[in-house]
Amino acid sequence: MPSPLISAAEFVTRLGDSELRVLDTRYALADPLSGRLAYLSGHVPGAIFADLETDLSGEVQPSGAGGRHPLPDAEALAHWLGQQGIGDESEVVIYDDPSTGQGFYAAHAWWLLRWLGHEQVRVLDGGWPAYLAAGGAASQADPVYPSAPFTAQVQAGWVISAEAVATLPPDTALLDSRAPARYRGDIEPIDKKAGHIPGALNLDWSGGLNPDGTFKVATEQAERFPAGDVVLYCGSGVSAAANLLALATAGREPGPGVRLYAGSWSDWVSDDGRPVETGEESL
Repeated sequence: MPSPLISAAEFVTRLGDSELRVLDTRYALADPLSGRLAYLSGHVPGAIFADLETDLSGEVQPSGAGGRHPLPDAEALAHWLGQQGIGDESEVVIYDDPSTGQGFYAAHAWWLLRWLGHEQVRVLDGGWPAYLAAGGAASQADPVYPSAPFTAQVQAGWVISAEAVATLPPDTALLDSRAPARYRGDIEPIDKKAGHIPGALNLDWSGGLNPDGTFKVATEQAERFPAGDVVLYCGSGVSAAANLLALATAGREPGPGVRLYAGSWSDWVSDDGRPVETGEESL
């Protein structure tokens, strides 16, 4: 597989290609409207806004089962993509804004498209700030594309259930992608319980980024992860995608050996019968 990243310098030369589609996934958990407002104030010309809550997540259940950002229905997501003009032949580039401290939304969308079987998808390395620094122009125009057929070919072996997480074999590493304070249980600003899944190791997603918001090189990414099969989770299956993308840059593609617990911590604690650990046990 080619790199899952595209540099800003290359990206600005590709704008206008007939098969290129761009997704703007800027968002902030603490301010859900911020991404839409940022898009309206200026975005990559031709970019389509993809909202984490309404476009890239399924319906939240009253019980909390499935987590705060459940996996969307595959056919519904494929239909939405097709309605935006993203089809089977489209090359897709996705960006967010790492300068906000939440540079994982593009990785999440990248993983979703890959999960649907779409291989021509990359993340803009460094996101919106890198695009501007490379001389990219901002637009306030809403793009209109003809609808296109997008065929969902779900990669079922890429996800894992809570029940399977609870019975992982000892040679599979369970990696918690949240910040260390949330992993330890020192704080929990969002979900109803603090701590982590028993046996999980902490591997903060932000450790895969350079100070400028670009992803570290493949050799550095490879050193961050244990060998062998891994399962990744976070709060709701979103920021863990940054670690999935980091693994892909190091040549370890999503698959049966690199899986996502999509419901993540918010799904795990929806069942009070599931055990919780606190304290430190980092890689």
